[in-house]
Amino acid sequence: MEVKLWNDKREREMYENFAELYAIIKATEKLEKAYVRDIISSSEYETECQKLIAHFKTLASTLKDTVPSIERFADTYKMDCPAAINRLVTSGVPATVEHRAAAAASSTTSAATVAECVQNFITAMDSLKLNMVAVDQVHPLLSDLSASLNKLSILPPDFEGKTKMKDWILRLSKMGAADELTEQQARQLHFDLESSYNSFMAALPSAGT
Repeated sequence: MEVKLWNDKREREMYENFAELYAIIKATEKLEKAYVRDIISSSEYETECQKLIAHFKTLASTLKDTVPSIERFADTYKMDCPAAINRLVTSGVPATVEHRAAAAASSTTSAATVAECVQNFITAMDSLKLNMVAVDQVHPLLSDLSASLNKLSILPPDFEGKTKMKDWILRLSKMGAADELTEQQARQLHFDLESSYNSFMAALPSAGT
């Protein structure tokens, strides 16, 4: 005896859509696992993933009244597909696209930090040339420079500029705000800044950050 899941054409269409949604979620889960395990190439993964995401969005829009929650749908049909839910519902783009976006953001952040470091080096050196040698004038400039250098992940912890600025900041913190650097100290600080700046420029990737 044949058992029908539907009573009319509308119900039949709904169940067919349910079956398609189920298939898309399962296929996406398999695709995510295949990509993570390096079974398929990035380009193959991206093409297939974009197709599945496009189909999913169309179907989810069609079913929004009958399936308000994809997570609940997955629970109802006992689908253990966390990677698929993340890709289809949470992310909405292939993992490869996410990675490119993250790399671009990281590159932009690095470029901004490099520019900040350069600006802080130049400001500190120019200030000494203008005879701004009081502790309360020099200390903030070196603190800004040290902070910007520490933000740049491409520089090692023992980078010359970091250690020299740390030493100078420590030395200045033991002096009074109105105290001034001697001519010899100012000359040494300028030399250290110039030397650190040259090391900094040499440490940057040759392709430009």
